[in-house]
Amino acid sequence: MSNHAAHMDDDGQWLEALYRETGPQLLIYIVQRLGDANFAEDILQETFAIALRNPERVQSASSARAYLYGIARNLVATAYRNRRESEPLPPDLAAETTTEPDGRLELMREAMARLKPDFREALELRLQHELSYEEMAVALQIPVGTVRSRLHHAVGQLRRAMHQPARRKVET
Repeated sequence: MSNHAAHMDDDGQWLEALYRETGPQLLIYIVQRLGDANFAEDILQETFAIALRNPERVQSASSARAYLYGIARNLVATAYRNRRESEPLPPDLAAETTTEPDGRLELMREAMARLKPDFREALELRLQHELSYEEMAVALQIPVGTVRSRLHHAVGQLRRAMHQPARRKVET
């Protein structure tokens, strides 16, 4: 993706272009985290408002897209903490499935739901949002090596879960 912040002008056209390129996938990411589409829209707007207030940070980021994911991730974490104190969050959208012709998809969803949150988040950023390792490192504020490690462990756990269907259902 080109760095639109490098072409900033007074009327914010660079941000509009960045919004068109990044906004739809970023919204999906936020909805998946919060489970509330209306609230996710607010978080998306706040993400871009922060970017507009700090254009020099967007411009100096190695990836504007990764920088925006990082802002959104922090806003979601804050929202989650605030909402957790007042009301429970809706279930993860990954748990809401339609009729699946292949039982392996449900098994995979269950296995992903059991991953440690750090592993699951890294896997989702890579698979669903197609962030590079470097972009993920920026968004998650961790070294690239840690990104690779989290993905490695996540994939390993998923493989084990897929090969051990008898252990997939854990009573809680």
